[in-house]
Amino acid sequence: MNQDVIRDARELGVPKMLLLGLQHMFAMFGATILVPILVQSYGLPLNIQTTLFFAGIGTLFFHVCSKFKVPAFLGSSFAFLGGFATIAGMSDGAYANMAAGEKLQYACGGIVVAGLLYLVLALIVKAVGVHKVMRFLPPVVTGPIIICIGLNLAPSAVSNASSCWWLALVAMAIIIVCNIWGKGMIKIIPILLGVVGAYLVAIVTKQVDFSGVKEAAWIGFQPFITNFGGSVAKFDVSAILVMAPIAIASMMEHIGDMSAISATVGENFLEEPGLHRTLIGDGIATSLAGLFGGPANTTYGENTGVLVLSRVHDPRVIRLAAVYALILSFSPKFAALIGALPSAIIGGVSFILYGMISAIGVRNVVENQVDFTNSRNLIIAAVILVCGLGFSGGLSFTVGGATITLTGLAIAAIAGIALNAILPGNDYEFGKDDGHNSGNLGKY
Repeated sequence: MNQDVIRDARELGVPKMLLLGLQHMFAMFGATILVPILVQSYGLPLNIQTTLFFAGIGTLFFHVCSKFKVPAFLGSSFAFLGGFATIAGMSDGAYANMAAGEKLQYACGGIVVAGLLYLVLALIVKAVGVHKVMRFLPPVVTGPIIICIGLNLAPSAVSNASSCWWLALVAMAIIIVCNIWGKGMIKIIPILLGVVGAYLVAIVTKQVDFSGVKEAAWIGFQPFITNFGGSVAKFDVSAILVMAPIAIASMMEHIGDMSAISATVGENFLEEPGLHRTLIGDGIATSLAGLFGGPANTTYGENTGVLVLSRVHDPRVIRLAAVYALILSFSPKFAALIGALPSAIIGGVSFILYGMISAIGVRNVVENQVDFTNSRNLIIAAVILVCGLGFSGGLSFTVGGATITLTGLAIAAIAGIALNAILPGNDYEFGKDDGHNSGNLGKY
């Protein structure tokens, strides 16, 4: 175990802890608010303040369920974007001439059901034991899935950075310099310094549009508070058939993220506090968000990247980020100020964070000594990578008159799990350490 890692941030003092929490907030903010922005582009009025509120509440609830041990942040899930787009385009039957706000309610009803599916998997894990369940999810499956999580996010990083390459490079340069050559606190908060430093440069060079900030109110409640009846989920079989199956992808992402965080921190969170507990936390957080008009939640790889760079693995700093998200959700002006952050800066930061996620997947495979001279392992990894990266637009099919879209990551997870179960020679033992690395989740 690396002695440079800080597991109790209180030893740094309160001011530094607050900064660390702010860094995690910046890491999640861009992606979290991007989901409602994209959904709004489909014509559905998903609210940014509501999204931030339930990201904060969901994260805190997750920490309660996971015994306050897992340093994970729950932000809005990109996996459900295809479902939102499908429901936005539905125009048959009950959906003919339906208002966009009501379509959003039915989409959120599907999210509620999707979250409940997490509880089903959690019950299975609890009933048969994580060891039996994880036999179907060895590092030869979870490693490539983690790699795909990062690589699937890569086009987003390039797209954001391409809006102003020099500004993205400024953010990247600050992060790299602070992380490699920085001392003390500077080395711990490279992401925050990169965001703030690049933002100041953008302001000086007039790259920031503050018009939305001027128009926004200082304090404002979320729509589910000010207009309770207009934001609560509604339920319909067609919408449920569109949204609920996406839980397959998000649950696999959850397991992949838990594996990544475990590998990063050097503790086996799938065993303690247990995969069933983390699934319950994520699932109920997702259902709660959907019930009141918010998007599905998911554990955020961006914050895992921050854990790698900062080397501060204390869940307390994640909970601080959740509190910041709650505060922001009540301040449209402050949210607009952060929202005015040029996308190029988000892209520059993402270049490093998303790459870190894939690198963690590689490390997971290496540390568990997955033998790629074994044809079985090679085939499984190859199929996962091709499915995860090849099905960039997902795979759509019709069930009961509704179009269901599985993301590339969901297809990759299903294919990898199926091949691992079918192909002979699975000798993976979950939790068996090789004695060299406490972060290992198993051994071949």
